[in-house]
Amino acid sequence: MTEKAANDDAQEEQWRSKLSPEEYRVCRQCGTEPAFSGEYWDTKTQGVYQCKCCGEPLFNSATKYDSGSGWPSFYEPVAAGAIEETVDKSYGMVRTEIRCQKCGSHLGHVFPDGPRPTGLRYCVNSASLNLLPQDAGEPQRDSSSE
Repeated sequence: MTEKAANDDAQEEQWRSKLSPEEYRVCRQCGTEPAFSGEYWDTKTQGVYQCKCCGEPLFNSATKYDSGSGWPSFYEPVAAGAIEETVDKSYGMVRTEIRCQKCGSHLGHVFPDGPRPTGLRYCVNSASLNLLPQDAGEPQRDSSSE
């Protein structure tokens, strides 16, 4: 076994131990969760959606909208360069796959049928995301001392 193959195997084992079987299937094997089944498809919580695998910020809830698709949909990433796009020719279709730029985790696909201002729909699997609520980083006040 080559050193690269051994490193790849070790890294895959790390992903398997960190992620649930469904998260691993979606994030590392380019799977798709069923529509209307994911944790975030209709959440309205304000915050930042991060990569499930590496924690990189990917989308802001201010750009999330209801596309009717059954998956979380955003019209733009949190920053230019946060998302990597590649051509996906699986299942007899040509689509644009989106991945986390930092770790390569499969997120979903982007389509040219979104709202203004971008006209794009980043259709993302909930299993590939963690939501950091907007107030999660703020210190909690102790109301008992008031």
